[in-house]
Amino acid sequence: MEAVIQSFIDYLTFEKRYSVHTIRSYQDDLVSFFDFIQMEFGAVALPEISPSFIRSWLASLKEQGLSSRSVNRKISTLKSFYKYQIRSGVVEQSPMTAITSPKVSKRLPVYVEQKDMTTLFGDIVFPDDWEGMTDRLLLAIFYHTGMRLSELVNLREKQVDISNRTLKVLGKGNKERVIPVSPLLVEQIQAYNRKKRAEMEAPDTVFLLVGPKGRKLYAQYVYRAVRKYLGQVTTVDKKSPHVLRHTFATHLTNSGADLNSVKELLGHSSLAATQVYTHNTIEKLKDIYKKAHPRA
Repeated sequence: MEAVIQSFIDYLTFEKRYSVHTIRSYQDDLVSFFDFIQMEFGAVALPEISPSFIRSWLASLKEQGLSSRSVNRKISTLKSFYKYQIRSGVVEQSPMTAITSPKVSKRLPVYVEQKDMTTLFGDIVFPDDWEGMTDRLLLAIFYHTGMRLSELVNLREKQVDISNRTLKVLGKGNKERVIPVSPLLVEQIQAYNRKKRAEMEAPDTVFLLVGPKGRKLYAQYVYRAVRKYLGQVTTVDKKSPHVLRHTFATHLTNSGADLNSVKELLGHSSLAATQVYTHNTIEKLKDIYKKAHPRA
């Protein structure tokens, strides 16, 4: 099955342009699935894998203590895999049509309070060096745009339109979107680029954000910076780039932004993915009602 898996992984890499992290998750899921099939049922050709085989694998995952959310992710992997195999003519129909995903309780997005973000950019002192300048800018870009981690580390200088004050972002599935940004963020980016060229010897001028040695940032650097600075202003359990994406979207919806507009800014393919942010708005309205209404 190695060749079949690799063909699908190549498709995700070169056609869908998924992030390295996402591709690794798909690959791990598929290797785990086919290892189970081999161990339980022996050498089985792909068209011979039936829904009962898949249910056996999913049952084994539940026995191992995997959450419904994790099981659903693995189901999603197999659905995408079989969809690709049908398109490639390897199988005629997908066994996944007979598989039902377990129900998952809705989990509200974790986000940072607006006052804490104000503290982050207004009161926290960033070191007066290249790392401090980079950390402040990457945090500002996350909060101003809601972009994903992979989109940020791959953001190129040419994707910044200074005159129109916009960033052009290449998102999931190679979809492009344009995000308007504030004059303040544009000024920060301009100052960053000037300093990069003035103080560094042969820096990377293709990608916007670079490390102290002038090379493109890597994901782990960004994670560390986000954890470090969010840890100084908030007590939320998760302190990650994705939490800043949730924060961007939640603050917009709480301020009355149109949900369709938030969807476009986030690069969501469907409105359903964006609607989760309305729950936070409703909870905020309930709190306001409870505090303000004389009969509440």
